[in-house]
Amino acid sequence: MMALLKLAALGALGYAGYKYFEKRQGSDRAAFAGNQGNVDVRDAGPSAMRDTPRRKWSAEDETSDQSFPASDPPANY
Repeated sequence: MMALLKLAALGALGYAGYKYFEKRQGSDRAAFAGNQGNVDVRDAGPSAMRDTPRRKWSAEDETSDQSFPASDPPANY
């Protein structure tokens, strides 16, 4: 019985830590840059992303991002 109480306390502590971390992160909109406002879909391009891309974007990267979430691949791929 004591092990179950310890496990429940550890779970509650983990959940509280997760919620605290999530709140400190600010927005729950992970892919959105701060300049996006309150929208459901972000603008295309690396300037609309929260994190800076690790490499320079190619024309295919830009076209693919503009077409998302369409089911068809970009025409110039």
